[in-house]
Amino acid sequence: MKRIRDYGVTVGRLKTGERNKITDVKGVTVGHHTLKEGECQTGVTAILPHQGNVFREKLIASSHVINGFGKTMGTIQMQELGTLETPIVLTNTLSIGTAADSLIEYMLEHNPEIGRTTGTVNPVVGECNDMVLNDIRAQFVDKNHVRSALTETTSDFEEGCIGAGAGMLCYSMKGGIGSSSRLIELSHGVYTLGVLVLTNFGLLSDLSVNGKPVGRELAHHLTEAKEARDKGSVMVIVATDLPVTERQLNRIIKRSVTGLSRTGSMITTGSGEVVIGFSTATRIPHEQTGALLKASFIHEEEIDEAFRAISEATEEAVLNSMVTATPTIGRDRNERPTLPHLLEKYQVSLT
Repeated sequence: MKRIRDYGVTVGRLKTGERNKITDVKGVTVGHHTLKEGECQTGVTAILPHQGNVFREKLIASSHVINGFGKTMGTIQMQELGTLETPIVLTNTLSIGTAADSLIEYMLEHNPEIGRTTGTVNPVVGECNDMVLNDIRAQFVDKNHVRSALTETTSDFEEGCIGAGAGMLCYSMKGGIGSSSRLIELSHGVYTLGVLVLTNFGLLSDLSVNGKPVGRELAHHLTEAKEARDKGSVMVIVATDLPVTERQLNRIIKRSVTGLSRTGSMITTGSGEVVIGFSTATRIPHEQTGALLKASFIHEEEIDEAFRAISEATEEAVLNSMVTATPTIGRDRNERPTLPHLLEKYQVSLT
């Protein structure tokens, strides 16, 4: 399937990883379970931060709320302790309870000490509202779908109308799952930062591709179309192997807003923008060892390269979520065009 670079669009100036996906960060894998039939247009996407036991070997993590119109779970403890101890699950807004239940069961199976000889567990679940194309009230997602996404992850995953992105919209067109990565070249090593987005926000006329007002040009052709108020959302998941403190990581993930804005996002009142990030550079044991823990982290003067990396990767991930999307007819025969379809129909170039 063609991605944004196949249309001649090169975002930014940093090099990408091998796949140009979040899974360029070693150990990170992504799984989907997709439900697409009639009024059921939804699903689940799971991100495994490493291939070990995340509860026993936690990662430095942080979250940032750009606009808080969202129902994300697990960020309170993450902000307090600065760690991630479960995979991250994405789904639709009214399925977060099911996703949390399934993720908790998954963690209990792998960690018999939870709730017995140690404390409980902090499941991390993100969401967007897919009610235009999906009958969200039907709550199609069940625990087996979540388990499927968690247990069938890979490093070379699909994008577009897949998993949690099945019923999502972006800039009044079909959106979904998108990903991108950047290499951060510093004097002490080359590091990777990857982004995965679940896109469900924006108005067509606001869409910008590499600075070109493509959405305005497309909207001119669609004079009969009325844009709905932007009340979607976007989840931004950030992975990196860059050695950072929790505070530095928080500074980095905040800059994802610059990538969103470069695609045309206004961060409207009804759109929830939530960012969750983690670093695989340091693993923090769940149990006390009796010894001091050691962690490396970059100098503050080196952080601008990470700021650039997340901006570029977020922007490209959003565009990838759109160009990989496929036509979808969902609830009440609602449908949205895809960006590639409109580009071809009206002979509009992205470059």
